[in-house]
Amino acid sequence: MNLEHQYLESYVEKEGVRICYRDHGPIAGDPILLVHGLGAQLVHWPPHIISFLQKHNYRPITYDNRDVGLSSRFVGEPSFTLEYIKYFLRLPIQSEYDIDDMAEDAINLLDALNIKQAHVLGTSMGGMIAQIISSQFSDRVKSLTLIASTASTPSPLNAPSKKVRELMMERSKNPNPSMEELYEREVKFVSLIGMEGREVDTPQFRQDTLRNFERSNDGSGYGRQLLAILASKGRLQKVKTIKAATFIVHGEHDPMIHVKNARKMHSLIPDSNLEIISQMRHLIEPEILILFEGQLLEHLKQNS
Repeated sequence: MNLEHQYLESYVEKEGVRICYRDHGPIAGDPILLVHGLGAQLVHWPPHIISFLQKHNYRPITYDNRDVGLSSRFVGEPSFTLEYIKYFLRLPIQSEYDIDDMAEDAINLLDALNIKQAHVLGTSMGGMIAQIISSQFSDRVKSLTLIASTASTPSPLNAPSKKVRELMMERSKNPNPSMEELYEREVKFVSLIGMEGREVDTPQFRQDTLRNFERSNDGSGYGRQLLAILASKGRLQKVKTIKAATFIVHGEHDPMIHVKNARKMHSLIPDSNLEIISQMRHLIEPEILILFEGQLLEHLKQNS
């Protein structure tokens, strides 16, 4: 137990895949599994989200998806030029693993913690994983929350904005930047996908970026996770089978995942509610959480 931050950090392993997780407690709280997005480590979950959930007696459990942070790494070195061409031509893309495999990692984590049922909250790619958890392991899910996510596989007609796409490709091609290169890229990226006009280049942001860089500076999994998204098939049909009550939150001006994707998820998931937030883009800053925390809490309480 880390006494300063009050969490248990450990690992679970199954079939050669090792997943690093943090159980933030309280142990008697109602468990909620937080599933993060593309290339994000568990430390990228904002502290204000963890604190909010704990304050209301929920037990946040965060983890590094495979191929990021301190979890198992894979070895493929995809040709991004070739895969990018395939992407725009809508040709099949092969990957070492897919979103379904990543959903099984989450279930293996719940098994290891002896948690029969949990609330599941996923953001961005984590929302895609959460959809599979909820559709294929419905008996394990108390409620589902999807933030800034999509049920559709990205396509040339439904892609991030040009500037976001360029930064994503740059990150894929340069997976092991120096700290300064990483910091410069992070400032650009968060400025694009975070709240408009919010100051990003601050001492605290630099400190957080350095801490995350020191925890893990191997970014090679980013491209493989991206391929896992593009290679996953049939999620639209699976999403229609989700039985859990679902709360969908999306930014009206999200440059990463267009808001039309939230509306589509809402139309596909039978028991779902949709909240579109005009001030939100892709991230969940403290000012953004305040705008939907009441609805989130009500959603969780009704399905506990």
